[in-house]
Amino acid sequence: MSINDNILIKIREMRDSFTPVERMVGDYILENTEEIPHLSIKELAQGSKTSDASVLRFCKTMGYSGYRQFIVSISASLGSRDEDIKAQYTDIRPGDELSTIISNISLNNMKSIEDTLSVIDRVEIARAVDLLCSSKRIAFFGVGASGLIAMDGQQKFSRINKICHAYTDAHSQLTAATLLTEEDTAIFISNSGITIDILDALETAQKNKATCIAITKYNRSALAERADIVLSISTPEITMRSGAMGSRIAMLTVIDILFAGVASVDYENIKKYLTQTHNIVTRKLKL
Repeated sequence: MSINDNILIKIREMRDSFTPVERMVGDYILENTEEIPHLSIKELAQGSKTSDASVLRFCKTMGYSGYRQFIVSISASLGSRDEDIKAQYTDIRPGDELSTIISNISLNNMKSIEDTLSVIDRVEIARAVDLLCSSKRIAFFGVGASGLIAMDGQQKFSRINKICHAYTDAHSQLTAATLLTEEDTAIFISNSGITIDILDALETAQKNKATCIAITKYNRSALAERADIVLSISTPEITMRSGAMGSRIAMLTVIDILFAGVASVDYENIKKYLTQTHNIVTRKLKL
């Protein structure tokens, strides 16, 4: 179950991984959202030029046992749609005033976090936190912008005395994955979920029986399908680099959630490490 379930966001995010028939159903729903709660399964099938069976399969793909449950979720999601329409992602445009850029980028980042709350699964978060608490080592894997997220994870978890490291290039990732064991946890970070270097390292880590967590876009990607635990994010559907900004903020939020979750479980002991690391850095600044 997601923290703030919104089926419309899930359909939007999964669109690229739908089969052609699923995409016909999904597109019709997104284009005719207000009408959907009033349609029977047959009417939705006719409107999307598919079949009753195809609509039912679509509902199950989206995680629902039947059409009625799916329609109830659509109705619930419509409650926040008016605000969602007012707050669409905005791309970088030539000649924008600085005040407009400030507003748009801030809105994109806030919306990326809000949409991520609609797709991330709290059960999977709990599993990940339990696993990280008991892991002997934590290895973060990411390439490019995702590598920065991996480094942030290393910085945070090292502060609470967790043995961890971030690997951001293909060679070091394969080397590190080869040395993982069943006592270790590997966190693979990739927005697309199809980065070859990440998938190669994942395969190697799993051969060595390390448990693998994926932080990736809500989609049926190779990474999401192969990982043991999937923590999904929602990212903007825009073309320029503001898209990478949104995914970065969403991924950093997931790292923060995991860090706070682990710190909270054994707070009395972890508080000591946080105090020690804070004090040593503070003394350094005063020199």
